[in-house]
Amino acid sequence: MNYKNKIVFFILIIVMNIASAQKTWSLDECVNYAITNNLQLNEFKYNQEAGKETYRQSIRNLLPNINASSSYIKNFGRSENPNTNLFENTEFVSNNYNLEAQLDLFRGFQKVNTIKASKFLYAASKEETLHQKYLLAFRVMSAFYDIHFMEGLLTISKEQEEVSKNNFDLVKKQVDLGQKAKADLYEAESALLADQLLVTQNKNNLIAAKLVLRQEMNLQDAMPITIESSEVEFNSDEITYSKDRDSIFSKAKSFIPIVKAQELRAKAARRELAATRGSLYPLLSLVAGYGSRYVDNGFDDAGELIPFNTQIKDNAAQFVGFSINIPISNGWSNHSRVKQQKVAAMRAENNYNIQEQELYQIIQELVQEANALETEYQQSSQKMEAQILTFEIAQKRYERGLINAIELNQSKNLLANSKNENLQVQLRLKVNKSTLDFYYGLPVFNINRAQ
Repeated sequence: MNYKNKIVFFILIIVMNIASAQKTWSLDECVNYAITNNLQLNEFKYNQEAGKETYRQSIRNLLPNINASSSYIKNFGRSENPNTNLFENTEFVSNNYNLEAQLDLFRGFQKVNTIKASKFLYAASKEETLHQKYLLAFRVMSAFYDIHFMEGLLTISKEQEEVSKNNFDLVKKQVDLGQKAKADLYEAESALLADQLLVTQNKNNLIAAKLVLRQEMNLQDAMPITIESSEVEFNSDEITYSKDRDSIFSKAKSFIPIVKAQELRAKAARRELAATRGSLYPLLSLVAGYGSRYVDNGFDDAGELIPFNTQIKDNAAQFVGFSINIPISNGWSNHSRVKQQKVAAMRAENNYNIQEQELYQIIQELVQEANALETEYQQSSQKMEAQILTFEIAQKRYERGLINAIELNQSKNLLANSKNENLQVQLRLKVNKSTLDFYYGLPVFNINRAQ
């Protein structure tokens, strides 16, 4: 029975491995896996959690400061007797207990502005985390389509290899029949070997492209990775909105995480400036406290040691009051901090403007590239169709002996180059369109903005 169980278990493992090996990854699955398993993202998540705690603590700083203290003191020699308030040569032990509270009534609105600043910084850290997720998603998308490109090149090279193999077989028969010289066979074999080498190189390039995707995803599984095939077809009106870069920019700057993060940091810097200015104002606080003591030489009139509870009650003292601290001169340090914070606020505002400028320039380049690629795609498609017809004619002429192998290989190479160019333009246009869709606010990646 145990032997049968082992066989069943072994078969299940094989089936599971086969199922795992046959898994086909979509782009969304690759992106989601990468976001879940990327280690670099953890650093931004930790910064986000730290910002969250800083924000919470800034709110808790509105609460009063409450401190309790206690002391145990043994006195020797001449010291003040706490019972008679006279200095005597005596030895005794005293315990002091104190509870104090302080509440800031006015602090130049420093705490309020600090709360708002830390809230902006916490929101900025969330946007920066989201920005890193999008950057990772774009890297995964680039690696994903690189695999498509390498698979396309491999398919094209295999087609060329098949043509060369058929021509080699044809020439070999003609040589055997005495219709062609052996030199023609060597030329056909050379073309076949060149295409076989190209197939091998494209296989290696495909393996390297898959390795890049695995690294971006942090995929530790040793099984081969297979991605979904994607037919890239476009209509002429599919990216018409991309020509209006101003409308794309107006939408993009309202939600692109890195722009929003810098905007929030600029707002935080202005609040930090206001909080720093608050240090120039007086500080008004409400203070209150309770204290008592116990000594081991406290005797009543009968000469009995007064009990601990009685001493604590009799020696209790309470106080309540206000304190004010007026800054007059601290080496002009407060004014210096204000000036430094002004510079920091201007720098943050300038960084925000730089981010907006860079975003606009990126969109400009993407729109220009989209227009260029759309034209290139149409022209490369026409060129490829023409090369297909040209090669078909050349192949028939070669079979009839009207052209030599060199002329046929030239036509075959031109066809392969035109297919490669068309494939490359297709995938570049696909990535460009997805990127413009993203900046236009369309759901390109399945990433939840809510943190």
